[in-house]
Amino acid sequence: METKLVFQDAAGFATPMLAVFAVDIALGVDAEPLLALLTTSDAVTDAAAKALASGEFKGTLGEQLLLHGPSGLKAERLLIIGLGKAKTLSVDEVRKGAGTAIRSAKPRGMRELAIAFPEEHALSDEHLEALPCVGLARAIVEGAELAEIDWDTYKSDRKDRSVQSLTVVAKETEKSTTAEIHQGFDEGVIVSDAQNFTRALVNEPGNVLTPTELGKRAAAMCAEMGLACQVHSTAKLQELKMGAFAAVAQGSAEPPALIVMTYEPKGKALPKDAPVLGLVGKGITFDTGGISIKPADGMEKMKYDMAGAAAMIGAMRAIAQLKPMVKVVGVVCSAENMPDGRAYKPGDVVTAMSGKTIEIINTDAEGRLVLADGLHYAKTLGCTHLINAATLTGACVVALGILNAGLFCNDEPTVEKFWEAMKVSGEKFWRLPCTDDYKDQIKSQIADIMNTGGTRWGGAISAAMFLKEFVGETPWVHLDIAGCAWNDDVKPWIGKGPSGIAVRSIIEWVRAYSA
Repeated sequence: METKLVFQDAAGFATPMLAVFAVDIALGVDAEPLLALLTTSDAVTDAAAKALASGEFKGTLGEQLLLHGPSGLKAERLLIIGLGKAKTLSVDEVRKGAGTAIRSAKPRGMRELAIAFPEEHALSDEHLEALPCVGLARAIVEGAELAEIDWDTYKSDRKDRSVQSLTVVAKETEKSTTAEIHQGFDEGVIVSDAQNFTRALVNEPGNVLTPTELGKRAAAMCAEMGLACQVHSTAKLQELKMGAFAAVAQGSAEPPALIVMTYEPKGKALPKDAPVLGLVGKGITFDTGGISIKPADGMEKMKYDMAGAAAMIGAMRAIAQLKPMVKVVGVVCSAENMPDGRAYKPGDVVTAMSGKTIEIINTDAEGRLVLADGLHYAKTLGCTHLINAATLTGACVVALGILNAGLFCNDEPTVEKFWEAMKVSGEKFWRLPCTDDYKDQIKSQIADIMNTGGTRWGGAISAAMFLKEFVGETPWVHLDIAGCAWNDDVKPWIGKGPSGIAVRSIIEWVRAYSA
């Protein structure tokens, strides 16, 4: 989709459809909705006044009201999109509103539309002053670009309903504000492209996206973006003594891939004590559960078990373009988890790269094994701060559902940076404990640790405690994205399929360390 930014009064912009956001400014729980448009254009307000006064449109998030031939506007249609209550308005609602505009245009066969940029003085209480222009512009582009794609990639009768052109129309204003809108717009293009790149990887079936193919696509992205990249396989795992990673891979005819992507800033030398950030992703391109095989029902979704790896590859794509002043190393550990005659078994003991021995209790707890070697390897590459993402545990989905992903951290300053990143990303993570009093859950009689807890309770925490054994004192964030990596339901602002969660938050976390 071609995305453009223009500065003029939205009323005078000729387009098949102009989308304008509306909020409910009424106070009180039981108060009747009182709607206000986020524009100071009198012509737009007048065109919508009668329809809004009818009371049929409540302004709830994602609600839509389409007016044909709006009087006084050059637009052929006026689409009013609800963002909910003004008092709780954030950039995330704006992101969803932009997505709703795109999703509304697609089934109508509309190839182009415009979105009116929310004006900070549109509300009498000036609530929008708390929402930075950079964030608003970025959110509009992100929401629109993420909403445009439908994941019907392999349908032979696929219908082209793509929106080909989006114009963000912002009222002319002082130069400083214009510059901020431009900055947010440009960042939105970069970040949404990275998230869609991630989503495209997650969407691929396991017979297409093998570990080898994932390595090829990562290498091609790195070559395009100017990143250093190395892709290794079985011999390198043996050389590095990655016994945990290799154990998972040995049951498949497809060889594993160890992908290392490196971004180094240019322009000025970094201090010797500058942080080096390690982004580690679980890349299980298909997970049968191995010998501890999964039930057949729902197993087809296990192609998305590499969503953590895809998030890291997508984040590296954006980092290469945003150019933060901090070194970043991405490590992806990719394999298939299959149950053939060579597969590792419950009761086996394997030795990780760090030297720790692991008793295998369940071969379906494979993600933490590949991450164990990936996290340790990142440390050997000089990483001083680590973040990993993985569709790691069903237990996290049981605990948090599909609205929040799990977050674990061993260092307060590090997690504070992630909280700040979430304010920009709009993604939802909920922190769970991984304190040392949980260590007993993974103690093994025969080896150093077990790869699952001794009981079913606190399974997401047991997995986090396992990973914690391999990061030591290194500041570390663990993201368990199992419940949020795939959208099972169509929403007004996004289609069914891969979500690309964690990409935006990881990017902002990295930028927080920029010198």
